[in-house]
Amino acid sequence: MASKSDTVKAKARELIEQLPDTVTWDDVAYEIAVRRSVERGLDDIDAGRTYTSEALLKSLGLSA
Repeated sequence: MASKSDTVKAKARELIEQLPDTVTWDDVAYEIAVRRSVERGLDDIDAGRTYTSEALLKSLGLSA
C-alpha cells in the first residue's frame, strides 16, 4: 500500500517533469506552492469548509 508521502513524492516528480529544462529553484518552489494551495482548497470543498460569495457578504453585513 502506498503511503501519502509516496503519493506526494510521485506528484512532485510528475510536476517537475512537466517544467521546462530552464526551470529555476524559485520556479519549482512556486509551482509546488500553487499545487498545494489548490489541493488545500479542494480538501476544504470536500470537507464543507467553504462559503458562497453571498454567504460571506451577508456574514459581513454587506449586500450582494
